Amino acid sequence: MASSNHKRPIRIMNISGSPCDKRDAIANAASMSEQIDVLVGDWMSELNMPTRAIDASKGIGIGYEPSFLEALDPALEDIARKGLKLACNAGCVATRDLYEEVVKMVEGKGLDLVVAWVEGDVVLDQIGEGLRANPTGYRHVSTGQSLAEWKYEPVFAQCYLGGMGIAAAFKAGADIVICGRVADASPIIGAAAWWHDWSRADYDQLAQALMAGHLSECYVYVTGGNFSGFKSLDWEGINDFGYPIAEISSDGDVVITKPEGTGGLVSVETCKEQFLYEIQGTYYLNCDVTAIIDQAAITRVGENRVRLSGVVGKPPPSTTKCGLTAFGGYQAEVHWAMVGLDIEEKVRLLEAQLRHGFGKARPDRLDYWNVTVYGSAPENSRSQNACTVDVRLIAQSRNADDLSESNFLRPALDMNMHTYPAATFHTDLRTASPKAFTEYFPTLIPQPTQTIHFSKSAIEPITVAPPECTISHPPSQTSKPPTNPVPLNSFGPTTKTLLGRVVYARAGDKGSNCNVGFFARDESEWPWLRSLLSSSKLVELMGDDYHGQKIDRMEFPNLWAVHFLLHDHLDRGVTANATYDVLGKFIAEYLKAKHVDVPDLLLAKGTI
Repeated sequence: MASSNHKRPIRIMNISGSPCDKRDAIANAASMSEQIDVLVGDWMSELNMPTRAIDASKGIGIGYEPSFLEALDPALEDIARKGLKLACNAGCVATRDLYEEVVKMVEGKGLDLVVAWVEGDVVLDQIGEGLRANPTGYRHVSTGQSLAEWKYEPVFAQCYLGGMGIAAAFKAGADIVICGRVADASPIIGAAAWWHDWSRADYDQLAQALMAGHLSECYVYVTGGNFSGFKSLDWEGINDFGYPIAEISSDGDVVITKPEGTGGLVSVETCKEQFLYEIQGTYYLNCDVTAIIDQAAITRVGENRVRLSGVVGKPPPSTTKCGLTAFGGYQAEVHWAMVGLDIEEKVRLLEAQLRHGFGKARPDRLDYWNVTVYGSAPENSRSQNACTVDVRLIAQSRNADDLSESNFLRPALDMNMHTYPAATFHTDLRTASPKAFTEYFPTLIPQPTQTIHFSKSAIEPITVAPPECTISHPPSQTSKPPTNPVPLNSFGPTTKTLLGRVVYARAGDKGSNCNVGFFARDESEWPWLRSLLSSSKLVELMGDDYHGQKIDRMEFPNLWAVHFLLHDHLDRGVTANATYDVLGKFIAEYLKAKHVDVPDLLLAKGTI
């Protein structure tokens, strides 16, 4: 397909947002009668990237995501027959190896498809050179810690690339482009830039494409998955959420939709939730463009059709995010169940006995040792299950022997007959054996050069240089108090009820940072929401979960949304986090379940 002659919008379908998504998605998408030009998908995360990196450093396992091959194999014939393009994030730490497997697969089926792979994201050598030149030059993007002060030894470093390498690959004739780690939205930027022949200076169009990619990058999140208004979904379609389609015109106009006849929902609300998911403030950085998103608008333009507008583009930063992986140590855990009365006192008894059993100094010698209660036991419960809570002892150490059976499991269980009434530990003790975990250090590096390699020998490798025109940004975005706050008593009588009865919310992670965004149901409720949700109110609602960390607050007036960024809220990120909320998603659901004084005029409209 020639890109420059296309006048109609490109239609890009996302068919994966993680390595856990449905294996038949590519095949289903490729076989649809729906008109699609490019398929994109992401099989990478800050969970499997470090794991693959550690395995590769030990010379074990495979460095790419194998589920991609499982998903691609049954789709190849339809991809070839229809002339579809595909760009994926699946190479992880071994992009060339995955590329070679795909080439073998294509050749084995006798298909005339050109496969390409993008090189440039693996940067451990460059990090080493930079450290020697400037030992304090690399700093953690959340904490500001210098890499030189990090107590772990990096074994792998991988940075996020933009979409111009993908655009160049398609323009040169590639049908399938294999990437190791481009930014989540970069495949859509690359596909749209190729289709419309945009230049690097078409910032407004690139910015709209970036946010189209952000809306659709998480697969079915924008079509009903993880939707806080899930009770409104048609449950006949809950097992068949439609794959999101981004329609992007040459001037950057964006419409999000899904295939006709599929389950789920594309609505203003599903799109707003995904818009607020994992953003870090009112501008959104990518290697190809800086998107200014504070005036973004999301409007319904038809059934399951939502338009994105108001995004403004500026030049990109000169840097990109880079994640360094290191072996962190070992982790082990044991669980107990507690039922009924006096849970707090039972936990206090158990923890005191555990500390004695481990030896008074023993927990302090470990890198981490903690007893945590999950759940609550209401009085007069309707069932035994309803008043049962989980108690978790978790420990981490650099030394596996510290968590051996004699040093961890035995001290944990030896006092079981001595402790709280009905003491019962979970009998599946596999989690009590030490398992390795990784540490992750996100920092910024200069954008690298990309090199594109092709399976057809007639196509020479292509070099894509970093952007020449860039702008710099402060390390953190500006936090703002409520705009034109209105006295809360001016909204009339109130009823104390759950925030989530009248407000939508979504939360997510970026490294150790956590973001949570709230938005009102309609414009008339926006003055109340922005006046209610100050930073101090968020601290109040967080309760015991607030530990003094920095909080940034922003507003999105056209979305009727308040967004908070909680710095370093998630311990050390997904791979080393010792809580259940390793992905930062829980906090939105927790805060929705907190009591606030809601004006009766809002409740009169019904609840979510």
